[in-house]
Amino acid sequence: MTVSPDFSQVADLIRDVAATELLPRFRNLSKDDVRQKRPDDFVTVADVASEQRLASGLAKILPGVPVVGEEAVEDDAGLLDLIGRPGEMCWIVDPLDGTANFAAGKATFAIIVALVADRRTIGGWIFDVPNGRMAIARAGQGVTLDGATVVGAPSGASSAGFVGYRIRKAFERQLPAVRGLGPVSTLRCAGIEYLEILAGRATFSIYRRTKPWDHAAGALILAEAGGGAVRFDGADYAPAQPIDAGIIGAPSQRALADVRAAFEALELPLLQPEED
Repeated sequence: MTVSPDFSQVADLIRDVAATELLPRFRNLSKDDVRQKRPDDFVTVADVASEQRLASGLAKILPGVPVVGEEAVEDDAGLLDLIGRPGEMCWIVDPLDGTANFAAGKATFAIIVALVADRRTIGGWIFDVPNGRMAIARAGQGVTLDGATVVGAPSGASSAGFVGYRIRKAFERQLPAVRGLGPVSTLRCAGIEYLEILAGRATFSIYRRTKPWDHAAGALILAEAGGGAVRFDGADYAPAQPIDAGIIGAPSQRALADVRAAFEALELPLLQPEED
């Protein structure tokens, strides 16, 4: 049975965690506060503290609903199986999206929370911590950015897009020969990139890897704006999909179709399995 939370209560929890666990540590980390989980994949004491506080708060909002957090999955990969359970619910949490930026003192990082029920995302929250922007999406009921409803790509929206850093260079080599894709960049923070698309400063995003805490909320946000997200093979995005299935997202169906068509013209080895 699906139980809906108080969406504003979740938003308040996220803001509180940002204020208590992230902002006081921003540009205030010691060398011992940062470590690498693997090459170019960082974790800080702020990630861990944020996830613990989020998990505790979410457990009070929906008692009995498990939390799949990025850092918890590092210790128990089996938690990922909770996302794909038929008929069941779980939270998906990225306690500090853009950790490398945070550790380097760059003000481009976010908290991302998604709620999954019966293998589909029914709620999504993305909070731009340094700038206080919040997007909230509820399945079938639209999406807001700072309280204002967003529908489609704003008029005059940029044709630029975001491409995951793992494949950005390959994309840039191909772009001169492909029509329909504007200049691409990466902020190294999926949450902020989704907010930038929602705000009309970009039109699409393409990622090679689809960790659920990075994309479950963002894909719902784009869908509720009138667009959506699909895998590289054209199937609809799902939070429990294989991590190497890829994702293409846009805030309107027309933009999504245009980006998919341009993507299919690229000659890139993007569909081969990739090791961490």
